[in-house]
Amino acid sequence: MKHIESLSNPKVKQWKKLLTKKERDKSGTFLVEGFHLVEEALKQGEQMMEIIISEKVDLPRWDTASTPVIIVTEEISNSLSDTEAPQGIYAVCRQANMEAQQAKTFLFVDAVQDPGNLGTMIRTADAAGIDAVVVGHGSVDIFNSKVLRSAQGSHFHLPIIRGDLHQWVDKLQGENIPVYGTALEGASEYTEISRGDSFALIVGNEGNGVGKDILASTTANLYIPIYGKSESLNVAVATGILLYYLKK
Repeated sequence: MKHIESLSNPKVKQWKKLLTKKERDKSGTFLVEGFHLVEEALKQGEQMMEIIISEKVDLPRWDTASTPVIIVTEEISNSLSDTEAPQGIYAVCRQANMEAQQAKTFLFVDAVQDPGNLGTMIRTADAAGIDAVVVGHGSVDIFNSKVLRSAQGSHFHLPIIRGDLHQWVDKLQGENIPVYGTALEGASEYTEISRGDSFALIVGNEGNGVGKDILASTTANLYIPIYGKSESLNVAVATGILLYYLKK
């Protein structure tokens, strides 16, 4: 195992750059933190590049025969973390060029900006058995550290694609796959929709919802009734309700 002790080491500088979207996009890589996410990356295999672990932490009995493991000082380890209680273990992973050729069920995300929301929605789509997530323009970066933590490893389980939602809506409708928007006005209660084997659900920005231009091109738009005094549901909670209902 390689051992690095200096914060000025070129590798350490590169790892720290991965905390920025600019460098993640430039390098096509991203950094995950914590035992669970590193283990999920290791299980997936193809995206894993290297494991970084603090000298104060014991490496679990994982099969790392084909993965470089680099031991670093606690100071270096802490410099890579943006959490209050670092676990002292990280992995550098490749961004996968994911496709959704065989996908029949989709979650489309329009300009969701809160990383906790996006990560929870990705995790929920994974749990509900959705085939692919397409994240549109204006949304938080899918490899943001808070998104990764909230998704709890789902980045390694299903395709998460950055794309133009208008193009995706047109594509699916050309394949006779229904596309459902979410809206508060001019929409049908979600239980009025017949469930099927294929669909796409579009959820939108925390404050403004799904863009009106996208809503105008959907098969139908849905709403979840509010029975109490709250004005609205959190977008991630609403996503969970709708995905589990629509998934046949």
